[in-house]
Amino acid sequence: QVQLVESGGGLVQPGGSLRLSCVASGRIFSTMGWYRQAPGNQRELVADINRSGGTNYADSVKGRFTISRDFTKNTIDLQMSNLNPDDTGVYYCKVTSLMSQSDYWGQGTQVTVSS
Repeated sequence: QVQLVESGGGLVQPGGSLRLSCVASGRIFSTMGWYRQAPGNQRELVADINRSGGTNYADSVKGRFTISRDFTKNTIDLQMSNLNPDDTGVYYCKVTSLMSQSDYWGQGTQVTVSS
């Protein structure tokens, strides 16, 4: 059974920083990543990282966000800096099973950027 535990969301002022963490268990995973969904918008990729350490970032977060992965602990972190109100939304951890290629989603953590 796949379990995802997300942490680190909250309220931050513009220009501030937050760090999100996701701990995954139950499978070996290929790609692990973070998505976000703002009210009225579709869920979108923020950043992901594969088993080779290769990363993808949304253009809007390049240079501000950094995703990292600890293979021994099966965790990913998303360090978010210079946050702005457009970064507000629910952030979801998504992992993909290496064997079945099935996707699994976390329950989401709220990030609010506001003064």
